[in-house]
Amino acid sequence: MDCRHFSSSSVKMTCRSTPARSDSDNWEQILQNCLLGGAVGISEDAAAKSIGLALSGGGVRAAAFHAGVLKKLAQDQILESVEHVSTVSGGSLFTGLVFSLSGYKWPSSSQYLAETLPCIKIALTKTSLQREAIQRLLLPKNWRYILSRANVLEQTIREVWNIDARLDALSDSPTWSINCTTGETGRRFRFKNKTMGDYETGYASVDGFALSKAMAISAAFPGGIGPLSLSVKNCAWKKRTKWNQGEAQDYLPPFSKFHLYDGGLYDNLGIEPLFDVGKQLIKNDSSLRRPLNWLLVSDGGAPFGRTKIPHPLNPLRFKRIADIALDQTRALRVRSLMNHFTARSGSGAYVGIGMDPRKSISEGTKGNPKLQEELLELAWISAEDAMRAAMYATNLNGMEAADFDLLARHGYETASWAVKISQQ
Repeated sequence: MDCRHFSSSSVKMTCRSTPARSDSDNWEQILQNCLLGGAVGISEDAAAKSIGLALSGGGVRAAAFHAGVLKKLAQDQILESVEHVSTVSGGSLFTGLVFSLSGYKWPSSSQYLAETLPCIKIALTKTSLQREAIQRLLLPKNWRYILSRANVLEQTIREVWNIDARLDALSDSPTWSINCTTGETGRRFRFKNKTMGDYETGYASVDGFALSKAMAISAAFPGGIGPLSLSVKNCAWKKRTKWNQGEAQDYLPPFSKFHLYDGGLYDNLGIEPLFDVGKQLIKNDSSLRRPLNWLLVSDGGAPFGRTKIPHPLNPLRFKRIADIALDQTRALRVRSLMNHFTARSGSGAYVGIGMDPRKSISEGTKGNPKLQEELLELAWISAEDAMRAAMYATNLNGMEAADFDLLARHGYETASWAVKISQQ
C-alpha cells in the first residue's frame, strides 16, 4: 500500500506495508489468544451497534493512545459500526491522519490494521509538526502569523503530512465533528456535515475549507499556538430564531472576525456532540443515519499534576489556575459520563490514559469474581508504565518508536479490559 508521503527537512518516505514486528509486539499475542477464546472482547451483537467515538486532546500522546484504542475496535471488526466521531486537538490531528491515509474515507477494520495503523506510527515517529512549524515561522513570509501561529501549523500539516483535501471532499459516513472554541462567544465551534459554526454565531457552508485548516484550529492552544481567525464576511451565515425550531434565516454575526482556538478549552474529552452531560444520556442526533446506542470515550489528556504553585509574579501561576478550572470541568463531564455507564450497563466505556490495569480491573469486577479472575490472569502493562504513558509531554514533536509502542499498547489494553467490564 502507498499510504502517502510524509516529508520533512530530514525525512521523505513512503509506507508500503506493515513494518516487521518487534519484540515489543509480543504482548499482543496473549490478548489475541484470549480474543479467539472469547475471554476479552466486545459482545457478539457489537456489529449491530451504532457507535459514537470521542477522541480527546493531548497532542501526539493522545494520538498514539487513540491509535491503540482503534486497533482494539478494528480487531473486533466494528470500526464499520462507528456512526459519529467527535474529536479535539490531538484527537483531530489523529483522525485527520486516519482519513488521509485511507483515501479520505473511514477505513474498514482490516484496512486500519494492515495499512493505516503502520503509517500512523511512521507519521508520528518520523516527522515533527512542532519542529517543522517553528522552522516555517522563521520564514519572513510567515512573520505576520507570529500571534496566530495556527496558520503556520496549518501549512505544516498540509506540507509535511500531505493533507490536502477539502472538508467537503470527505466521505459522509461516519459523521465527523471537529471541535474548536470561538473566542468571541466562548461556545463550541464545530465543523460537521459540511457546515461550520456555533449556535450563537450561526452556521455557514464549509465549501472550499481545507481539512488541514480545521485540524490546525482544533489544536490551536492559546499561548503555544494561538488562534486562527476567520473572516465573517467571506461566508454566508444562517441561524434559527429559536433553538431547533423553524428554518434557518440569513444572519450577520456581530463580529468582523472569529478567533478560533483549541476545542479543549471548551471540552477536551470531545463528548459534547455525543453526550448530554445534564441529562446523562447519549444524544439523539437526527442528522445521523442511525441513532447512537454505544459510546466509547478515549481520553488521552494529561493527568492534573500535583505540584507547588508558581510564585505570584511568575506568569505560569495564571496557567496553573486555568489548569485547575479546566481539570474540574473535565472531572464533572467524566462523572456524568460514568453515572450514565453505571446506570445503563453495556452502553459504552470510558478508556482513560494512566489507569492502573490491575487496580481498575479489581475494582470494576468486585461483583463478578469469574470475570475478575479471567482478566487478572492476563499480562497487562504495569501501573508504572501506564503512568509513564500518561506523563508523556503534551506536544507535537516526533516521538520515539518505543514511546509510540507504549502509548498504543496502553490504549489497546485499556480498551480491551474497560469494554469487557462495561458489559457485565
